[in-house]
Amino acid sequence: MMVTTGQPSPATRTGLPELRPGTDEIVTGALGDLAAEPGRPRPVLLDHDLLVLVTHGHGTAELDFRPVPCRPGTLLRAHPGQALRFVGTQLDATVVSWRPDALRGLDVDPDAVPAHRQLAGEDEDAVISEVSQLAVDADRHALVPAAAALLRHQLAVLLLRLSLLPHPGDGATPRAETETFRRLCREVERGYRHTRRVEDYAAQIGCSVRTLTRACLAVTGRSAKQVIDERVALQACRLLAATDESIAAIGRELGFPEPTNFGRFFTREVGVSPGTFRAERERPLAVRLVRPRPPADSPAPGGQA
Repeated sequence: MMVTTGQPSPATRTGLPELRPGTDEIVTGALGDLAAEPGRPRPVLLDHDLLVLVTHGHGTAELDFRPVPCRPGTLLRAHPGQALRFVGTQLDATVVSWRPDALRGLDVDPDAVPAHRQLAGEDEDAVISEVSQLAVDADRHALVPAAAALLRHQLAVLLLRLSLLPHPGDGATPRAETETFRRLCREVERGYRHTRRVEDYAAQIGCSVRTLTRACLAVTGRSAKQVIDERVALQACRLLAATDESIAAIGRELGFPEPTNFGRFFTREVGVSPGTFRAERERPLAVRLVRPRPPADSPAPGGQA
């Protein structure tokens, strides 16, 4: 299966690769020529969970507007709702995509895998072996219902292996504050379209505003209010970059009835107006001038936190 990041239709939010409703839970594919339409290198909004393991070539991935240099051994973990695009003349990768229920009943946390790793040595060999076998079996047994359990367990083993790899900064933040931050992120993910008030989230979690702020400062260096506002700004960036929705419609979707209020909020958070940001996204990655500040990677940023 060849997968590219060409321009979707105005109303389409694309996943890589496509999963057929009601049939496939886990699908593998390949990234071919990633020099998508040069006139409009638009990212796609993902519909499914994704692992991308770069196998050949050099280029750049952009995940939620953060550029990541890619070379053999680069691993990306992306979540539904994130914006993704690649720039590279001959950048090849193996792609694994799955539905949330593909891991039902299995003791694995797919969110424990970081957004980006550069694998090397024995870790790289082991991951390449498992990804390759998963791809072979997914292709060989694509129409065999009995193979679903095999693929599910292969995916679980792969995610467990990746979650156990050492990650810089592990243990640097007290566990209680990390858990409070994760709880906030989960609540923000459910409610950012409806409220940006720290007090509302503190009430939902059952703690004080001060506790939330202290946890966010410990994990991210930013206040709870900044974390909440950055999540809203990130979603605005995704919709501006990957869809043809009007600026006013995007603002309403994110809780801003008045376009002027949305414009002021976006400009404060990102540094440019919504219109300027959208125009900049039409340019190739190498000359992009604006980078929004997404929330921390843990838990899943803008995904299924």
